[in-house]
Amino acid sequence: MRLFSMKNRVGNIVIKDHVIRYVELKQKQPLVLHTCEEWPLPEGIVRDGKIVDEEQLTQVLEQCVDEWKIKHRRVRFLVPDPLVVIRKISLPKDVDVEDIRSYLFMEIGATIPLPFENAVFDYAVLEKTKEALHVLLFAAPEAHVLQYAELFESVKLKPVEADVSPLSLYRLFYAFDLANDVDHFLFVQFDLSSLNVSVFHKHRPMFTRQLAFDSQWTSWEKTNKGWKWLNEGGSEWQLEDIYKELERVMNFYRFSLQRDEAQITRVVVTGDHPLVHTFSHMLNERLDVAIETLTLPLSIDPAYYLPIGLGLKEGNGHVSRN
Repeated sequence: MRLFSMKNRVGNIVIKDHVIRYVELKQKQPLVLHTCEEWPLPEGIVRDGKIVDEEQLTQVLEQCVDEWKIKHRRVRFLVPDPLVVIRKISLPKDVDVEDIRSYLFMEIGATIPLPFENAVFDYAVLEKTKEALHVLLFAAPEAHVLQYAELFESVKLKPVEADVSPLSLYRLFYAFDLANDVDHFLFVQFDLSSLNVSVFHKHRPMFTRQLAFDSQWTSWEKTNKGWKWLNEGGSEWQLEDIYKELERVMNFYRFSLQRDEAQITRVVVTGDHPLVHTFSHMLNERLDVAIETLTLPLSIDPAYYLPIGLGLKEGNGHVSRN
């Protein structure tokens, strides 16, 4: 049984501009973790999700593979948020649900424009009305996704599946019975190098956006007690700008997407930024909606929530190339 378990184990890896995180699950129900590892990345190796220094990143990953003893492990990975385009689109009402993938394959780049030529994509069905079949399209530039896949292969890992962070985060939220089909949830992923927001309603992704964020994460360093600010004065000044961006997102969702018929009712804040709790407190003081910092009954740093959510993904994905 041990050999069988080792053979079928799948690792879950998240690469951000400032860090690599890796998680393996021992079992899903109840959730038991087997491995949680982290390796800080020097500034400039990955920037806005794009690999800038492939040679150095390869060297770092080789060290990770050796130290974490995961050579030849099958892995899932997250496509970095800055590379992902998530868009609600309406398909002709006569398109069968079984034919959505082939329809998208034919129409992406033609009647469905994207900001890049060759895409890898997936989708989620939102609803079917008398007028149209509404889906949420997830797409990323094929070249960048393949670069990550080939990078993993070069260090003796076996990439089997890619996912996006909003789905991984919600999957974990749902697994702990925190979701419902009434609230309009706004998830705020406040990390050291990125800020991503997504809205879910009735267990479906409704909207997601990467917010403008002057992270200046190079002024932080990883210590035994967490991330430490190296400059005097701190970075609380950034929170005001982030709050304004978040307020715009909430207004856009309410007035543009929902036509003032619905609005955000719960805000869930998570991420590895040292000011996550400060920001959550600011939102609680200013917004007339329920604010919470995502805290799960796990004796693990919340920084690992994303790869844990990735580990809860069922089966192999169906990401397609255009």
